Amino acid sequence: MPTPSDPKPRRNRGPAAGPDNRRALIVAAREVYAQSGLSAPFSAIAKRAGVGQGSLYRHFPDRTALAVAVFDENIAELEAFTAPVERTLDDLLDRVADQAMVSTALITLLGGDPHDARVRSIGRRYRAVVERLVDRERAAGHLAASVSAEDVLLATAMLAGAISRSDPVERAVVATRARALFRAAFAAGTEPRA
Repeated sequence: MPTPSDPKPRRNRGPAAGPDNRRALIVAAREVYAQSGLSAPFSAIAKRAGVGQGSLYRHFPDRTALAVAVFDENIAELEAFTAPVERTLDDLLDRVADQAMVSTALITLLGGDPHDARVRSIGRRYRAVVERLVDRERAAGHLAASVSAEDVLLATAMLAGAISRSDPVERAVVATRARALFRAAFAAGTEPRA
């Protein structure tokens, strides 16, 4: 017979726990991969989330599925963040740098699987964010006419890649230097002379 000091047994909520478990797994993946990189075992994510390994595999059958879920949240954040008309490419680059600082292992994982349909879907959504900002910045006269959405996509890929390959203590410095380079290159009035 249980005593008053015994903890109550955990009640299995069954399918009702699915959304909460999925959310906990995404949060845990961010934390585990930020601390341990891609070498972290999948079981460490389940343990950090407080769910069983079976729940992890039900939601995310492979590492790419989990990385895409994390980046789906990142893209949704960027979509909402850049929606107000006052947001600029500088704002976008700042936010991408912030996300890259904590998602370095996941950037490496997704970069290694660029032809996966799930990864391409994330890329299409990000391209739409960039295209909207490029059009807005060009109309406001803040962007060099020679700068295209492709240039900004390349710059953000370079920014995220440089951060992900940097030593953790150097990431903020690398982000700041890269941002300064892109700001100078994209500014109106910096068109190449003929």
